Amino acid sequence: MIEGGGSGLLSCLGMESATLPSPLTTPDAIKAFAALAQESRLAIFRLLVEHAPEGLAAGAIGEALGVPAATLSFHLKELLHAGLVTSRQAGRFVYYAPVLGTVDRLVGFLTDNCCVASGNDCAPKGSPRARR
Repeated sequence: MIEGGGSGLLSCLGMESATLPSPLTTPDAIKAFAALAQESRLAIFRLLVEHAPEGLAAGAIGEALGVPAATLSFHLKELLHAGLVTSRQAGRFVYYAPVLGTVDRLVGFLTDNCCVASGNDCAPKGSPRARR
């Protein structure tokens, strides 16, 4: 994310990063993509993005998607491990929210070398190459 310039999901929500995050490493990108490469986890993540930045209680996620509690817990654990969601306790409820900075970094990872071979500079504003 470009300081003050805004890019990606964070600026969409009116949130800016005071510091530029480090580019995503290949192993971290693989972990994130692997977590999203499953239908239920992708649906969970997309639902959480709709409710960003606050997120949703685990029970509300399960109800919205028709996912049993034990299955939901497994999928949320995988998304947490990949750094795609965070969790917070509020009373007796656990809320999950997407880590939008990770999504921006994934997009940057995918587009960092965009148009390099042609000599054009078409990388999105938030990509690591555009920040150089």
